[in-house]
Amino acid sequence: QVFTFNTVEIKVQPSVKVKNGAPMSIICRADISRKNDFQLRHNFTIFKDRKLVFTIASDKGEAQYGIPVARSSETGEYECTVEAGGKTKSSNSLHVWVTGMTKPILTAEKKEVLEGEVVKLRCELPEEVPPLYFFFRKIKMNSTPKEKHVFELHRNFHTVEFSVEEGDNILHFDCFARRYVNFELETSEPSNRTLVTVKEPFIKPTLNAKPSNNITEGDRIQFECSTVVARMRDIEIILQKNKTILNSVRDEKLLKYSAVATLEDSGEYLCKVEQGRASKTTKLNIVVAELFPKPVLSASAVKLDENKELTLSCSISGFRKANFSILRKNSSGDIWLKNFRNLTMKVHVNDTGSYICKAEVKGIVKESKPVKINVYAPVSKPTLSVVSGLPEVVLGKPLQLICRSVMGTPPITFTFYKGNEVKKTVVNDTYATFWDEDIGQNDKGGYKCDARNNHSSGMKTSNVLNITVIVPIRNASLGSNPYGEVEDGSETAFLCSVKEGSWPIHFKIFRKTDHEVLLYETSENADRILWRKEAMSREDTGTYYCMASNRANVHVKSHPITISVILAAWQKGVIAAFVLIPIAGAIALALWWFLFKKKTAKRPSVEMSGSALAANLTSEKLTRQNNDGDYYSGSGYIEDGENHMKSTDENKGPDLESAEVEYTEVEVSTLDPHRAPVQKGTETVYSEIRKANN
Repeated sequence: QVFTFNTVEIKVQPSVKVKNGAPMSIICRADISRKNDFQLRHNFTIFKDRKLVFTIASDKGEAQYGIPVARSSETGEYECTVEAGGKTKSSNSLHVWVTGMTKPILTAEKKEVLEGEVVKLRCELPEEVPPLYFFFRKIKMNSTPKEKHVFELHRNFHTVEFSVEEGDNILHFDCFARRYVNFELETSEPSNRTLVTVKEPFIKPTLNAKPSNNITEGDRIQFECSTVVARMRDIEIILQKNKTILNSVRDEKLLKYSAVATLEDSGEYLCKVEQGRASKTTKLNIVVAELFPKPVLSASAVKLDENKELTLSCSISGFRKANFSILRKNSSGDIWLKNFRNLTMKVHVNDTGSYICKAEVKGIVKESKPVKINVYAPVSKPTLSVVSGLPEVVLGKPLQLICRSVMGTPPITFTFYKGNEVKKTVVNDTYATFWDEDIGQNDKGGYKCDARNNHSSGMKTSNVLNITVIVPIRNASLGSNPYGEVEDGSETAFLCSVKEGSWPIHFKIFRKTDHEVLLYETSENADRILWRKEAMSREDTGTYYCMASNRANVHVKSHPITISVILAAWQKGVIAAFVLIPIAGAIALALWWFLFKKKTAKRPSVEMSGSALAANLTSEKLTRQNNDGDYYSGSGYIEDGENHMKSTDENKGPDLESAEVEYTEVEVSTLDPHRAPVQKGTETVYSEIRKANN
């Protein structure tokens, strides 16, 4: 029983795109080659989205999975696997799309509700699979449907609630669903339409006013609001004007409210009846006629000097019979001044403020607009000063001035002058400041300020303020005499100077070794100082610098100089004396010892070779006479040799005094430029002596 799978195929009938509700079949076919004709058992398995949906065993090479009513849930990837005789083969996958959606089913929890209650709805697509979009609609006659929509990820149904509002009586509801398949949006047909009937828990309220028209200020007006209610529990009636609640009753069918009518009572009134979520309203417009206009307060003047008289008058246009009173406004309550239409008083500064008058007719009180009264005290003579304190400024920095007037009612107008030029005008209460950023080195200032307010006395002027311009220190330098090397114990003069800077100048001189040491400081009305250090010592070796500053608070440091303290001349002499004298003595002693040893070695050598020396000298004389012809007498030299030898003999011991010594005369020839130079006689003698010794 030899066989092999050629192919395994899968297909759908009628097509891969099936309409929702139509029948469809998934067919799996195996193409097998056999060597002989024998019976083969096939096991067919059909998968949808890799999940087993159908399996069958058959002797035939084909199997069919039938779906009588296709739903959108059948949409997916289908695949067929065939197993036979221990061999298995699978088909390619096939995508099947069931288009369209089933009709949703809508149910309502109640078919009859009261105003203020809610309608709970459920929309379901039992044959569809999530995710789904649900859309609910509330349909009311002669109005646009209200719609709610929600996304349901895990269920094929959803529930919502709709509020039943005032005016709702017969309501219809429906729903539909949508979903995305292969990036295309599918929409179901609308569900069944559900009818809900609405009942009123109470009727719309009635609002009346007495009197209903021709209402004048001072009249008493009464409002009544009533309704008819099915059940009294939790019923509430509210009367409002401009969102302000005037009165309310609970668990009653009638509300009453009365008040004395004023012009401000004109407007729209609202009666609202509430029970649970139900609410009904009724509106009523009221017009109140004016009984008399608002009073007007007039003043003889609104700006006065202190101790002047002020007259206030209160009046009503075209109306004289009223009760008048004049008051002064105050944050803690109005201050009553007089129950009369006129008021005259002498004012002081503390009388500054707002004044009003009130008029009363038939219990109606009206208030005038406030009148602002300002009472002024004259300004005192202003004082002008520098904010920092001293009347000085550092060159290159701004100068801040302050002009202050101790007395005077604000606002006060301050004017600053530099010389005769107006620099700035400031309006403030008691003082004003001014910055001058244009300060020159030779600037003296000449500042002054004026102060004035609304008092009739006019303007006051300060004294003239002159300032000192402080020039900062520039280019400090330090020198010394002597410079560089200074003898120990000698005096050194240090000169610290600056190129520019206002006096007095504070000078400091420092020495820096391992740490800085302040040596000298002083303040002088000069651009330089000279400091003498009388006795320099080795400890004074180091680096020196100076620092200069003035009231500009700028510290300028000079370049450093180096001072080395060396030994004085007499100190060198003493050291030389102590060092050289022992050395000279040692050298003299060594020389004496050397000469003594030489004399001791020469004496026996001369005695032994005297005859030989004479013979040699005679022979040399004869030989040179024949060759040279010219001679110099050597007697002087011999004399020196004789004396030398005599002195040598004198130094000999007693054993040598009896020895015989022979002397001879020798002549030294002149040098022949064509011959080798001849040594002097003395050297020749010593040479012979050395030979004799050897």
